[in-house]
Amino acid sequence: MIRILLLALCLGCLLGPAVTTGWTDIVTTTEHYTVDGTRYEGFFARNTQLGNMQPVVVLIHDWDGLGEYEQTRARMLARAGYAAFAVDLYGKGVRPHTLEAKRTRSGALYKDREEFRKRLFGSLAALDGLEGVDPGRVVVLGYCFGGAAVLELARAGADLQGGICFHGGLTTPEGQHYAELKGPLLILHGTEDAVAPMEDVLSLTRDLDTVDATFRIKLYSGTGHAFTEWSGDRYAATADLDSWQECLRFLEARLGNGTQR
Repeated sequence: MIRILLLALCLGCLLGPAVTTGWTDIVTTTEHYTVDGTRYEGFFARNTQLGNMQPVVVLIHDWDGLGEYEQTRARMLARAGYAAFAVDLYGKGVRPHTLEAKRTRSGALYKDREEFRKRLFGSLAALDGLEGVDPGRVVVLGYCFGGAAVLELARAGADLQGGICFHGGLTTPEGQHYAELKGPLLILHGTEDAVAPMEDVLSLTRDLDTVDATFRIKLYSGTGHAFTEWSGDRYAATADLDSWQECLRFLEARLGNGTQR
């Protein structure tokens, strides 16, 4: 079992990204795909100058659906040398705006785990239709609701090279476990997260230890929920910058440097 639990008391922006390319090199497309008869609309970004068979980062949105934030993150990943596919778990045109609507949409999937997994695996299957990617080299990452979705995929035994959870929901649903986990996990979390408090972090640690999983948890002291969301009132710049560097280091370790094919 490999486990490192870090408490980040003093944070900084450590190390630069593995690869940097100009924003003008990034090509983006809207990708439509179907899961069980329902149409979904994803966002795909990659640097075409890096050739074909690029490793892929699948990005899962927060509870408000796929939007500008996820698209910007996808472009950042493409700039770092990875093909990035921001998936859609709600359906084309379904982008809730009110708190009640967001809670309803995300809550429906939390209550119906079979449907949740169907949409997740259907989104992963859409990789086969994307140009210039290697569907055999995939890491999935997500924010908040998307972070919980990353852990859902992990428990479902998705064949991935790893998963990254940014301030996500950490509880393990009744009857689920991590025995089928395929790749290592990176959990990036705030110690003052009221949505997923430290009790949940401890519980997740026990669940992963039970199956001898490989994982790493980095905690940001004094940091609350949704600390990476630039426009939110809980945004924490230092934790955001540091967690992004942690993300890039994980991707390089699991997928290789973005320019290495």
